[in-house]
Amino acid sequence: MPARGRPAQLPACAYEREGQRQAMASVSVDEAMRRAIELAARGLGTTSPNPVVGCVLLDVDGEVVGEGFHAYAGGPHAEIVALAQAGQRAKGGTAVVTLEPCNHVGRTSPCSAALVQAGVARVVIAVPDPNPVATGGAATLRSAGVRVDLGVRRAEAESGNVAWLTAMRRGWPYVIWKYAATMDGRSAAADGTSMWITSEAARMDVHALRATVDAVLVGVGTVLADDPRLTVRNLRDGSLAIQQPLRVVVDSTGRTPDDARVRDGAARTWVATADEVGAGPDGGVDLPALLAALHARGVRAVLLEGGPRLAGAFLAAGLVDRVVGYLAPRLLGAGPAALVDAGVTTIAEAIDLELTDVTQIGPDLRITALPRKREG
Repeated sequence: MPARGRPAQLPACAYEREGQRQAMASVSVDEAMRRAIELAARGLGTTSPNPVVGCVLLDVDGEVVGEGFHAYAGGPHAEIVALAQAGQRAKGGTAVVTLEPCNHVGRTSPCSAALVQAGVARVVIAVPDPNPVATGGAATLRSAGVRVDLGVRRAEAESGNVAWLTAMRRGWPYVIWKYAATMDGRSAAADGTSMWITSEAARMDVHALRATVDAVLVGVGTVLADDPRLTVRNLRDGSLAIQQPLRVVVDSTGRTPDDARVRDGAARTWVATADEVGAGPDGGVDLPALLAALHARGVRAVLLEGGPRLAGAFLAAGLVDRVVGYLAPRLLGAGPAALVDAGVTTIAEAIDLELTDVTQIGPDLRITALPRKREG
């Protein structure tokens, strides 16, 4: 499982070793963007509330002279890392970057200005920046005489940064519902036992998934029934990852026990009550208001882990962006279902899914799907 969080010793430039870098010499802009997208993915789970960004710098001959990615919030941006490696060879060259260079002074200086100062002649951008605070980098570059091209490998770059882009465009986090079940859709046996439905390999994969989000969310029923820790850890030795997602318990009336493991101090925890967040039509926590509050806390991606009623409420409200199901090759025939009360009463109301990936993880299947938007 990849380590989550800021590296203990971040090198001055986050790039590949010299031999690997030379192997990429004289690459096309398209190849450079593909590499930049790969680099950007290294920041998943550690950059929030910032996006993941990758950058590749080509000199005037098209050789790779700099690479970088945004590793953690507050750290140097991808363009700055790549420029530091390239040095004078950036002059007259091309910067290939997955997201429009920022144009504002935050915890770091504007990347658009840094590219102009370095003498870069061309900037190739996959995705325009939807953040109204940071956008405008392309215009700044053009006004300085830099050629700017937009849209190279845009779909691929969007996919790699989908949580941040979605959150910025609509104002609440990207929600992934994760569940584990038997082949007949049971999340536990008839007597309530559920440890373990899936294999260790699948559970390790779940921890890797947790490492890519900013918050893990469950209902108070899951806390009372299973007392989960909701941390990112190595299942082999129990060690915790350096950086942990926020643990969120949806608890309308504040029933989470003081000695619950989600309160153990291993990670930040928010017990979200109806009094604090606001009550929905059913008297429980208002889910859209909850997501808006999480967005205000800098959360851009949420992993919804349980239980079946909370997942049903999110799906019924149209608040789930991706479904990741771990299916074990087992049958129970009875016991709690993995999903209940999703607002479906007839087959015509079924929530249709678009399958995007099916992968075997140990003996289990991991199925990834996107809920289709309903008409009307």
